[in-house]
Formats: sequence, structure tokens, C-alpha cells
Amino acid sequence: MEGRPSGLDRIRESGDMNKPYVLHGWHLSYFSGKTRAYLRYKGVPFEDRPVDALTLMWKIPRKTGAAVMPVVVTPDGQWLQDTKDIAAAIEQRFPEAPVTPATPRQRIAALLLEAWADEWWIPHAMHYRWIYPENYRLFQADSGDGLLPWFPRPVKNRLAAYVADKMRGYLPAVGVIPEQRAVMESWTEAMLDALERHFAAMPFLFGTRPSVADFGLIGPLYGHLGRDPWPKKHLVEPRPHLKAWIARMNAPRVRGGDFLPDDAIPETLAPLLHAVFHEFYPMLEGIRDEVRASLKTLKPGRARLPRALGMIEFPMAQGRFRRAAMPYTLWMMQRVLDAYGALDAAGRASVDAWTAAQGAPEAMRFDIGVRLKRVGLHVKVEG
Repeated sequence: MEGRPSGLDRIRESGDMNKPYVLHGWHLSYFSGKTRAYLRYKGVPFEDRPVDALTLMWKIPRKTGAAVMPVVVTPDGQWLQDTKDIAAAIEQRFPEAPVTPATPRQRIAALLLEAWADEWWIPHAMHYRWIYPENYRLFQADSGDGLLPWFPRPVKNRLAAYVADKMRGYLPAVGVIPEQRAVMESWTEAMLDALERHFAAMPFLFGTRPSVADFGLIGPLYGHLGRDPWPKKHLVEPRPHLKAWIARMNAPRVRGGDFLPDDAIPETLAPLLHAVFHEFYPMLEGIRDEVRASLKTLKPGRARLPRALGMIEFPMAQGRFRRAAMPYTLWMMQRVLDAYGALDAAGRASVDAWTAAQGAPEAMRFDIGVRLKRVGLHVKVEG
């Protein structure tokens, strides 16, 4: 907008041009891919720095309260953790070409798809990485070089093996077990086919500009399915339009493009939205029920919920799927409900008409039951 300083202008004015943002993350990492693509699209000057062991186990926990990646360090020394908080802070400093649509239906649809991409796709990403042994060499090289950049290869390999064992230990909790392999692979291939059809017609999910939903999906589709050798060869390479979208997300036209006019939702997104309303929502209901049950046994004064609760079951493709309930997912849904609540009456009515057409007329009246606050990788009950 004419007369309004850009994000780069504000950095120049503050004298921070020689101190770029720093992204601590790996290309292997699910959520680092999301943040890296976002920073590139917004035109944020940043240094892409692989996370070493000292940073991961000491610096990041000291600054954020959890040993996680990605983390973004701002020129003024703030350490930002969680992709949603990172994006919120960057949007304030670089407001041009916002990635959350302004119109009500697109806004809610994009936020729902972001939550779905962040949370629902985790078992699928982990399945394809850890079930197929040909992926291990890339993981070993990238994680070893990242954690111990100056150490000899045998030491790097031993640490990579330790990390791999830790990651494999999480597989049953997220539902990656032999009995569920068929339903996961059937679901993934059907969803990738739907994305292939969509990207044959449109460069991004809601038009010619990437949205928060695109950045959510690039997490599993770049870091895991798009780089790991087996899924890259068998899932991405045969789908050229999906492959081209992954490339666009990683080399975007800075702050370019627009969302579709008239608050339109592309018909080609119907399979994704059906998965949101008829698979993801039942998972949310199961998590909510587990949270409610856990609150009855929570020790007085301890408002933080465990990272994982009991096992829940919900629809997936033509079958059923079981995994541990993750309360964090409810916090993601709370963000969507807050965005809906912030709309004016006409906007809410428009969204309600749209969700009704999706067979989910009560979608925006989902009752979490409590108010949640994120604390590192956990959530806690407010009040």
C-alpha cells in the first residue's frame, strides 16, 4: 500500500538489516518445511541454519521451554516457537500479502485445512519415513550432519541411530502399526490423487497465492513425502502437478498472487474438505472426550495436560484408525473457532451455509468444553 512502510523498510529503519532472522530447523523436519516456505514467500531475510545438538538440547529449551524445531530468532533476539506463533509474529512485521484469506469462507476453510495438515497427516508422514528402509540413509546423513557437524562420520551415525530409535518409539502412539498400514496407504494415495487433480487446475489451494493451508500441507509433503527416497519415487514423482506445487512452495514468487474472488472455495478441494469434516472432526471429538475424562483425575493445581492421552478410534478412508489422543490438536481447533467467533453476523452466516453444504451444519459449534493455552509442546486449561 502506497505510503505504508514494508517489512524490509522497517528492518532498515531499525538498523537490523545486517542481522537477519535465523531459522533453526532441518529439511527432514515436518514443521521446518512449513516455516521455511512461509519465510520465503513473505520475503523475510533469514539464515537457514541446521539445528545442532547444543542448540536443540540446551539453547532452544532455555529460550522456549521445549527441545523442538523449528525455532525462529528475530533480529531483536526473540525466540519464536510453534509455526502458528512464528507466522503471527512475522505477519505483524511483514503485513504485505497476508497468507490468511480475509473473506469468511476462505478464512475458515484455510484454517481448518492448516489444522488438518498439521495434525492429521503426522501418522502418514511417519509411516512412510520409518516403514521403508531405503529412507534411512538420508535420515542418517542429514540428522548426523545437523546434530554433530564437526564430528567424524561414525560418531554422527551413532547419534543418528539413537534419534531414529527414539522416533520409531513414537510410532504405535500415532497409530503406525502393521494392522493399520493398508488403511493409511489407501487414504494417502487417494488424497494425493485429489491434490494432483486440484493442482492441475490451480497453482495453490485457494488461487494464485499460497495460504496457511498450503503452508500446513507442505510440512508432510516436503519434509517427508517429497524428500524421503521411497515416497518421493512412488508417491510424488508419478504426480507431476503435485511435484510442481512442492517446487513452487519452496521457491515462491515473493508476496505474489491472489486468492480467488467472491470468497469462492474450489470444487476440487471437496475430497480434502470431506476428510476434514467426516474424519478429522470425529478424531477431535475423541480427543475432547479423553480430555474431559482426564480433567476428573488431574491433580489439583496442575492444569497442564499430558502430551498424549488414551487411544481413540475414528473413520479413515473405508476403514477405522486408532491412535493416542493429543490434546494439542484441540488447541489448533480452538484457533479456528476463535476466528469464526471474530466474524460479523453476515460472515458467520456465510460460513454456516457453507459447512451445511459440506454435510456439517454444526461444525462451527464444536464444543471443546474448556479454554486451552499452548505451553511448549503441551496445552493447559486456562482459569
